[in-house]
Amino acid sequence: MERALDLLDLVADAGRPVGAKALARSLGCALSTVYHLTGPLLARGHLVRTAEGYAPGPRVPALHRAHLRHHGLGASTGELLGRLRRATGAEAYHTAYRDGLITVVDTTAPVTDTAHPFAPGPEARAHATAHGKALLAALPRARRRRYLAEHGMARFTERTITGAERFEAEMATVRDQGYAVSVGEADLAYTCLAVAVPDRGDGIVHALSVSLPTADFARRQGAVRAALARAVPDFPALPES
Repeated sequence: MERALDLLDLVADAGRPVGAKALARSLGCALSTVYHLTGPLLARGHLVRTAEGYAPGPRVPALHRAHLRHHGLGASTGELLGRLRRATGAEAYHTAYRDGLITVVDTTAPVTDTAHPFAPGPEARAHATAHGKALLAALPRARRRRYLAEHGMARFTERTITGAERFEAEMATVRDQGYAVSVGEADLAYTCLAVAVPDRGDGIVHALSVSLPTADFARRQGAVRAALARAVPDFPALPES
């Protein structure tokens, strides 16, 4: 099962279809094993086989829609991110904390932009990103410390905060000013700003964020912060039961 998931991740993260031989090399397994693993994935629509190799299948969009439903969200969130992208001229993101995990749920960054540092999926650098800081600052201290103890505080650049006391001071700053900033802490080339969405009563903490080149941050931060503040009230409410 784990190897099948590794294979699926390899195909998903690739910029183009991946051949069976390339998958076998990456997984360190026999070619016959690749064919064994891909059989059920093809049958269930998680993969498709093209002339160039394997690619994500038609089941993948349905899984994403299901993910949004489980977060109490829908198409309106994507529309909100699009408006935020147009207002700021920068890529916009929706991120969520749920049950001890932080996930980039959606983004306006093109799927073809494989160099972009913040892609949908589990967020392994929450302490170094603005959206991670905004989410963690909204948690009770004990839950936040538990998250950091489980996930660590790795150093990604010389600007990354890796000490617990300094990070707690950063959390106080985020709560006081109402937004979070990460200036090149996850990737020196990018700076991100984020705001947490008010509690919707669903046990999930949501955040909206924007990333822009660090070189543009000083000139554009005021306009980006204002656009984020305007976007928060438009975040979709929970559907009525």
